[in-house]
Amino acid sequence: MKNSIIDIVPRYAETDQMGIVHHSNYLIYMEQARLDWLDALGFSYQKMEDSGVLLPVYQIDIKYKNPIKFGDEISVKTTLKNLPTTRVVFEYEITKKDGSVCATAELTLVFTDAKTFRPRKPIPEFLEKCKTLF
Repeated sequence: MKNSIIDIVPRYAETDQMGIVHHSNYLIYMEQARLDWLDALGFSYQKMEDSGVLLPVYQIDIKYKNPIKFGDEISVKTTLKNLPTTRVVFEYEITKKDGSVCATAELTLVFTDAKTFRPRKPIPEFLEKCKTLF
């Protein structure tokens, strides 16, 4: 399960005056997809936090290709790009039901100690589960 896909129907409140989903919501959709990916791996974000690990966003690169409008049904594909080190990198593709690509993104998170806020290695159990994907 190197990747997972979730389906989302944007809410009217997520659109702007032009009737287009506001660009900030794409990050929310990606976060929702990432949490689903972690759950499918059997390692929830809550488990990370309970283990004293935070995963703040370090870098985001989004390319907006086609607008999403209210009523569009979209899918968000999340893919683990490579084996995590102190960083974990996910790739995303947001598509409409007709297959048209709305956005692509690469997002990097850093494993961080919850007490010191310093970078750290991933939890061994998480890393072992990720190794099975490559």
